[in-house]
Amino acid sequence: MRGIFVRDLYVAPILTDLFYAGKLTSEVGSPMLLSVFSRHSADCKFAHDRSCRRCNCPKWVGGQVNGYYFRQSAKTRQWAEAEEVRVKLEEALIKGLPPFGTAVAAGSAPPIPTPADPPPPTSWTEVPEPRVPKPRPRVTVAQAVDAYLADAVSRSVESSTLKKLETIFRKQFLAWTRVEGIEYLDELDLVTLLNFRSNWEDGPLAKQKKQSRVIGFFWACVRRRYLTENPAIGLGKIKVVQIPTDYFPPDEFERVIAATYIRRGERGGGDVKANQARLRTMTLLMRWSGLRIRDAVTLERHRLNGDSLLLYQAKTGTPVYVPLPPHVVEALEDIPPGPKPNPRYFFWSGNGDPKSAVADWQRSYRRLFKLANIKKPDGEEKRCHPHMFRDTFAVEMLLAGVPIDQVSLLLGHSSVKITEKSYSPFVKARQIQLQESVRNAWKVGPPAGRGPENAPSTSSRPANRTGWQLIHSDRKSKATA
Repeated sequence: MRGIFVRDLYVAPILTDLFYAGKLTSEVGSPMLLSVFSRHSADCKFAHDRSCRRCNCPKWVGGQVNGYYFRQSAKTRQWAEAEEVRVKLEEALIKGLPPFGTAVAAGSAPPIPTPADPPPPTSWTEVPEPRVPKPRPRVTVAQAVDAYLADAVSRSVESSTLKKLETIFRKQFLAWTRVEGIEYLDELDLVTLLNFRSNWEDGPLAKQKKQSRVIGFFWACVRRRYLTENPAIGLGKIKVVQIPTDYFPPDEFERVIAATYIRRGERGGGDVKANQARLRTMTLLMRWSGLRIRDAVTLERHRLNGDSLLLYQAKTGTPVYVPLPPHVVEALEDIPPGPKPNPRYFFWSGNGDPKSAVADWQRSYRRLFKLANIKKPDGEEKRCHPHMFRDTFAVEMLLAGVPIDQVSLLLGHSSVKITEKSYSPFVKARQIQLQESVRNAWKVGPPAGRGPENAPSTSSRPANRTGWQLIHSDRKSKATA
């Protein structure tokens, strides 16, 4: 038995026999020599590569020893330090020292190392099995609608908005899918949604708002992983022709007030004069406060402090008041009681849904506008509605020179842009500025006429010639000279 040298190290005689037998070869391609590898954590982005040196995972040393696989922790996270451990372990392997054997006296054979682990796999690089995502169960249209409406309730959406969502998605959209035989949400595509939109009988503005809500519904489904993409994103925009805001000039408003004194018989029962007084008071309130009809119907008595009416509480906590004319305050204080009076409210009984009470007042206003018989300058009947009293409040304020940001604050708009969208033509400052701009354009001078008094002069160099004409004439004169 004789020893050999591998990497300038003496190999024990028993390992030398294995070397010559082909069971233990040299460093190049040798299963005897050890190597460093990383044992990656589950969240390491280099988990697919055991030989990666850029991560901070624990480093180990391993390799084949006499047909068996050996591995041992290098007790470090640095690759260079692990290499030093590997070299020491190779020296111990060649000399038959622990952990591969024990030191023996000269002339005696060291024991064959005992494998620490079962035989290694056929490949040193462990290739993780590809993760196949579990298929998600298909979601029905009814489940998606229920989840969307439940989320709207949890977000404390206004009751009026919640009713609109119920109408659009439960009464219209869900009913339409059942008629079309569509059960699952993934069966809906752009073609089916275009078919759904073709059945809408709303006006352009209502269609535009409904389509916006439908697109938002499908975005919510995408966020919940019900769908991979939004099928409603391809719906084209609905064109809406913006109708200019109309209002009641002073003479038309007086006609409306005069119509409240006209006796219309005993229709609806109750005290006719009391009903007329209540309708007149409601009209004055909306005109001089800018309240919407719903806010006016449900107005509480404690919000009237002297001649100031509390409109709302701003986000900063500051109350916003609007002063009322004396005759409006007097009408509110002397308002006759309704059929079911409630000391908390001016007009509402406090029972039932406010929407029903608003509908009753809107019917009364339709009869009132018919009695007022307001017509346009061309003789056509003017379309009137209660919201025009709020528009009259805003327009008269703007025509009086009140800044639009203050008007926006009184109207309770969340942004001045909303006010500008409806009332910008009535801003007095802008009108004055436009008129002054036109008048300034007049001062530049009248345009040149075509008469003989405006004919060009025959002199060689006119005194009033300027600009490129003067430069051109100078060049021409120099050229002739």
